[in-house]
Amino acid sequence: MKHEMLVELYDVARLMRIRFDRWARAYGMTRAQGVILARLSRSPGMTQNEMAGVCEVEPITVGRLVDRLEARGLLERRLDPADRRIRRLHLLPAAEPILTEIHSYKEQLLAEITLGLDPATIDIVTTALLQMKSQLTMEQPPAKAAAAGE
Repeated sequence: MKHEMLVELYDVARLMRIRFDRWARAYGMTRAQGVILARLSRSPGMTQNEMAGVCEVEPITVGRLVDRLEARGLLERRLDPADRRIRRLHLLPAAEPILTEIHSYKEQLLAEITLGLDPATIDIVTTALLQMKSQLTMEQPPAKAAAAGE
């Protein structure tokens, strides 16, 4: 039964991504663009490389996404005062209504997927997910290389 938990966890995450993709299209955006806006609202001033790490894509991909968001007037690149080779990403006021909609949608989705679950169960699941996330982000030792003849 435990091995099925991984499948179910993956399926829930996949279905949530599908739902958010559909929602984002209604706003003329992609899920990745929505993620960039949401992350910048929590961590303003990230670099494109930092954002690429968060989004798990190549920096060139983030560059294209940022280009589109910048063209829509939702964010801008600013020179880093300490290192003028680095550009930091900052939201513009035009992003606020979209961020409000993203927040509202996230609340709606959470209400939908937790319908019928009591608050104690939600707390247990949240705690378990945070623990799993922590375990996955801990530095793992490199796998032992097999010696010749093993």
